[in-house]
Amino acid sequence: MLTKIQNQLSALGNESEAQFAQRFFKTGPGQYGEGDHFRGIRVPVLRQLAREYKSASLEDAIALLQSHWHEDRLLALFLWIGIFKREAKQREAIYNLYLANTACINNWDLVDSSAPYIVGAWLWDKERAQLYELARSQDLWERRIAMLATFHFIQKRDFEDALRLAEILRDDRHDLMHKAVGWMLREIGKRDIQHLENFLNKHYQQMPRTMLRYAIEKLPELTRQSYL
Repeated sequence: MLTKIQNQLSALGNESEAQFAQRFFKTGPGQYGEGDHFRGIRVPVLRQLAREYKSASLEDAIALLQSHWHEDRLLALFLWIGIFKREAKQREAIYNLYLANTACINNWDLVDSSAPYIVGAWLWDKERAQLYELARSQDLWERRIAMLATFHFIQKRDFEDALRLAEILRDDRHDLMHKAVGWMLREIGKRDIQHLENFLNKHYQQMPRTMLRYAIEKLPELTRQSYL
């Protein structure tokens, strides 16, 4: 099946889409996606392929995840998410494989499309120390995995870990972490404005501007302006 998937991915490539994606995902020298390669396949097509090949094995997904093609890696994550949802006995294995292959989950779309649905979903009813190890990683994408995993908890109105991680990552050096933290804070505020305002009242003067703007985006205009 792996060869069939790879051949179909190759056939679906589009050079102009690939060039656009390489600019959009900042693949130039010194940029966060430096050296990544794109086939030029849109996300809805990849989601359809994940449904078409839902019987692919974990090993097939690992091979795709270790591809130098960005779309192959995203498809691998979609396949894992599908298996994770359908097959409870496979969930721990998928979680462990995910953490063993974070070097391949190396752009924001790969993280955002998978961390809540694998890492967050697995840790929902478990001890969550792994998130704090990831949050202190030197690797940008592992830190983003930690923060985005909490989206699963936030959706269930469990805000504690998201707020603790937001404190740890408040002074992160990378703009992509400022956006991730601000986004999760905004999601908390959509469900419980008091938790968001408690955090803001303690930290808003030290928060990077991008993080603050993301966090307060849905607040009333006068409240937003007071924090700005």
